[in-house]
Amino acid sequence: MLFQKNGFRRFLLFFVCCLSIFSNLAAEDIKRIGVPYIQNYSKDMYSSGNQNWSITRDKQGVMYFGNGEGLLSYDGKYWKQYEMPGRQIVRSVAANKNGRIYVGSYAEFGYWSIKNNRMQYTSLKGLVPNTHALDSEVWKIYAEGTRTIFQSFSAIYIFQDNKVTVIEHRGSLLFLHQVGKRYIAEVLGQGLFELQGNRLVALKNEGLVNPSDVLSILPFKDRQLLIGTRKNGLYLYDGRRYRQFKTQADEFLQRYQLNNGTKILNKYYAYGTILNGLVILDESGAVIQRMNKSTGLQNNTVLSILADQEQNLWLGLDNGIDRIELNSPLNFYFDKVGQFGTVYSSLIFEGNIYLGTNQGLFYSRWAPEGGNAFDFKLIPNSQGQVWELKNIDGQLFCGHNDGTFRVSAGNLERISTASGGWTITRLQRDPEYLIQGTYNGLVLFKKDASGIWRFHHKIEGFVEPSRYVEQDAKGDIWVSHPYKGLYRLTLSADLKKVTASTSYDEKNGLPNNININVFPFENKLIFSSDKGFYLYDEVSNKFNPYTALNKELGVFAGSNKIIPAGRHRYWFINHGKTGLADFSVPGKAKIESERFSVLDGRMVQYYENISKISEGIYLISADDGFVVYNEATLAATKDVKQLPSVLIRGLYDLTDTYKVISEHGSTRDPIEMAYSRNNIRISYSLPYYRNANVRYQYKLEGYSKDWSDWSTASQKDFTNLSWGKYRFLVRASIDRETQSKVTVFEFEVLPPFYATNFAYFIYLLLLVGLAYLSKRLYEHKLLQDKQRITEKLQKEKDEFLKREAEHTEKQIIKLEHEKLQAELASKNRELANSAMSLVYKNELLQKLSQEVAKLKDGTGKLISEDQQRKIQQIITEGMNDERDWVLFENSFNDAHDSFFKKLKTKHPELVPNDLKLCAFLHMNMSSKEMASLLNISLRGVEIRRYRLRKKLNIPHDMNLTEFLMSI
Repeated sequence: MLFQKNGFRRFLLFFVCCLSIFSNLAAEDIKRIGVPYIQNYSKDMYSSGNQNWSITRDKQGVMYFGNGEGLLSYDGKYWKQYEMPGRQIVRSVAANKNGRIYVGSYAEFGYWSIKNNRMQYTSLKGLVPNTHALDSEVWKIYAEGTRTIFQSFSAIYIFQDNKVTVIEHRGSLLFLHQVGKRYIAEVLGQGLFELQGNRLVALKNEGLVNPSDVLSILPFKDRQLLIGTRKNGLYLYDGRRYRQFKTQADEFLQRYQLNNGTKILNKYYAYGTILNGLVILDESGAVIQRMNKSTGLQNNTVLSILADQEQNLWLGLDNGIDRIELNSPLNFYFDKVGQFGTVYSSLIFEGNIYLGTNQGLFYSRWAPEGGNAFDFKLIPNSQGQVWELKNIDGQLFCGHNDGTFRVSAGNLERISTASGGWTITRLQRDPEYLIQGTYNGLVLFKKDASGIWRFHHKIEGFVEPSRYVEQDAKGDIWVSHPYKGLYRLTLSADLKKVTASTSYDEKNGLPNNININVFPFENKLIFSSDKGFYLYDEVSNKFNPYTALNKELGVFAGSNKIIPAGRHRYWFINHGKTGLADFSVPGKAKIESERFSVLDGRMVQYYENISKISEGIYLISADDGFVVYNEATLAATKDVKQLPSVLIRGLYDLTDTYKVISEHGSTRDPIEMAYSRNNIRISYSLPYYRNANVRYQYKLEGYSKDWSDWSTASQKDFTNLSWGKYRFLVRASIDRETQSKVTVFEFEVLPPFYATNFAYFIYLLLLVGLAYLSKRLYEHKLLQDKQRITEKLQKEKDEFLKREAEHTEKQIIKLEHEKLQAELASKNRELANSAMSLVYKNELLQKLSQEVAKLKDGTGKLISEDQQRKIQQIITEGMNDERDWVLFENSFNDAHDSFFKKLKTKHPELVPNDLKLCAFLHMNMSSKEMASLLNISLRGVEIRRYRLRKKLNIPHDMNLTEFLMSI
């Protein structure tokens, strides 16, 4: 009982001390425990030289570094390098309020600025008087108002009103330092001098101490100067004399060679060294932080240092660039040498910090005022896997592979031999007992008479591995098996054995059997799975999705572990991703996860451990150390957080080849692009460098009306833009909370040639010309119409006259035709009469011929044949007289125009008898008449007709007479 009281008093005293210490720590700006978050920017990230000699920040928040390969810029997203003439090293850099970035190199200084939408370099070397040759490195630059001061080891150069004034002094200069509005430099061998006007004036020194190799001069309280030397430590100067300033870092600074310094947060002093990184002191000279390669820096040589307005400390290293979040809510302590292996659990107890690892249990004094001065030692006989550390009633339990131990003052006492003490917790229905899940079932602990927890007994009837163990409101024990789902155990009244055991798997509504864990949450038990959280329904004996919680948790619905954080707050661990959820307002959970993104993957999966040190301060086990999370620091950061504006960092042509249109979005020059180059990319960034999740939202007026969804993308492509003026609006959000102001970037896609003012002028000229031409054409058309009408009238008149003439001519032709017809009829009659006369004559001669045969002489006798022959000859000659035919032919030709000529032309093979037959047929004579005229028989006529048809090649279906009459 005495041990219990004393232990409780010690615990209470320790708790009060810790609370007091951490309350003080919360009020401080820089924490002593661990180191703040350090962001490493390796040369592979910024793709430039190793060494970074100087640092500055412009008015927009863009960081610039004097690099071994030129000027380097960083805006929180994009790195850019600007090469100096001759590829010189940039030793010094400074930004003025007008956007110029002044740089200094060997025998060269000038400035970079935006010209024609590009960063371009302007050298000022030509302004240096010829009598003062610039032939050394320019190591320091200070931009103040309208003047800029450049300093080399041989002289100081003041650029003002486009002139350079040279200030020299007997002896070489070391470095020029700015302290407020004062500029102080060491003249080697002579002491410190102040630049007053255009001359160097020695600082008053009434003492014997005169510091040398001065590499840092910073403002100190009571208007004093804090002077840092290369190997002789720190000095204070009160305006009259110098005195040594004794600090906890004297040996450190002298041994590792102070190289530069800066004042931070108005009360701390950070000094970079050549050999061992960085040290931070307070105004009393106490060491607040030490950071070097073993604690997270990339390199131990600090070539340059700068503190910005956002409590970032930038270090230009001999190999890389580092950014330190001075007021980070997360402070880290990592085992860089592999002393204690992988950390599974961590806890602060009775003034010590304990780390349970896979190699054993380590401890060190927990002294927040001592900074990183931890001296971890392995507790004897603790070698092996440590699973859990837990403080219950002022007693520290260590769940170990070899059993369970009580830990006190760096010593172990075994209190259980049950292997594998995974988890231990108090029974809710039986608070006088502790229940522990082990490799082979469950064991109970109970306090003895003196208040010490002792092993009581092992619960019989259950031997399964028990990773998580919780008691429900009915008193039943829920056990999580790594691979077999869940077990629900009912214990006997004396808690010594299992009276009923029920297993639950997919058949009972669980999504699967693997890694189903049980956790207490808001006075009930919930069950985790990769598919979300589940609740057990006693009535149906099944598990149902916890829909309301899963919806509130979002991506954390699949968390594999829940750790209480106090006052309705819980840590959710989703397979390496950490979030802190607040359920103070039912149904409106607030989940903070972005600030813990640096912890992703740094805790041992499925064995994540977070313990509460005091209100708002937590100890987080990392796989190779631990992290301290301080919410008070976060609140202070939120109070001072004011986001800068989003910067437009580039406009690019994507039409066919990737081409830079503009490197800057705030240029005064109008941004215009040809219509044929209307496929563009706009890149943008937020110059906010602290560890946070930055999202962007944009809108292009003239292209769309609505804002885009929030996205981490920092560039946007637009294709086939129409010609016209556009306004690109973009804003940023930090951790889904604070938003920046809207940045507006205007540009214009020029119209195609056919839509330009010149084209419109051409169109106007063409329109005027077209109107004039139309007028002339109209007048010409009127003239043509008049002429056409006149011609038409004349034509109509002529046609009328022609028709009259034709009518008259037709009348004449008709009359002539009628006359010719009459004449033809007359000739036809004459021809017919002539033919009939011939027929009559021939008939008469035939009759005479017939009668001659009957003719008798006077004696009544037939006349002699000789006489008959003579008479017949005369008759025959009369019948065949060609004169009759010639006369007939002439008459026939007169009546039938050239009938025989046409017939002979078409059928030259016709003989005269054929022609006669054709003429008789044309006159439509009968066969008898033709026989008489031809002096042949009717049969002869038919024969001749047949032969004539063949000669004329007349088809069988055509009448011969009709054919001849058609000729």
